[in-house]
Amino acid sequence: MILDGKQIAEEIVASLGDSLRGRTLGMVVNGGDAATESFVKIKERVAERLGVIVKKGELQELLSTCDGVLVQLPHPDAGILTPQIPPELDVDALGLHPEVLAPVAGAVKEILAHYRKVEPCGRAVVVGEGKLVGKPVAAMLREEGYTVEVVSLEQGSLDALKDADVVVSGAGSPHLIKPEMLKSGVVLIDAGTSEQAGKVVGDCDPACAEVASVFTPVPGGIGPIAVAMLFKNLSDLTTSK
Repeated sequence: MILDGKQIAEEIVASLGDSLRGRTLGMVVNGGDAATESFVKIKERVAERLGVIVKKGELQELLSTCDGVLVQLPHPDAGILTPQIPPELDVDALGLHPEVLAPVAGAVKEILAHYRKVEPCGRAVVVGEGKLVGKPVAAMLREEGYTVEVVSLEQGSLDALKDADVVVSGAGSPHLIKPEMLKSGVVLIDAGTSEQAGKVVGDCDPACAEVASVFTPVPGGIGPIAVAMLFKNLSDLTTSK
């Protein structure tokens, strides 16, 4: 089954209704590649639909004028900027003490709950240790009861994928994962994005869909769901104020 991320995202966005109308989302953007620009545009489109005002600028200005703030990654000063975002504004959950789940981790949780293909006692492998995908997704899966192994491309081996019930990849390496690396029926969630020949592509070879019970394509898979979860985070944080 090739997952339609746009459909799930639509359900999440629709559930927010008018709760965010007039709220403001601040984004610190450094420019970037096609993948970065694509995500910014998607966020802006969803914001417009929900009536959220998007502001771009310097962090300190946004912190004093917005209901939620994020630093669009990659950003050369992310390590300096994200710890400055207070928990009540931290919609991306990249600060020191986040009050919400990171959007990609929230999206993965939503997919697993939506399809219920694997019991929480299953074995999960997370490829990559990044702040946006690897670390928060691994933490979420452990909390949900999965046995989790994190594979670093620099230090680990993709051999671990062969026995995994769930694979979540956020390596940002085009078509890194091939069908022969996976067991039949795996739930394969591709959360890696990179640019190849001017196009946004994922970590998984599209042929992996032939062996997976659930497969998220790039684009159109987990990306729209993660954006929807970002705005759900904004709603949760503003409601709790």
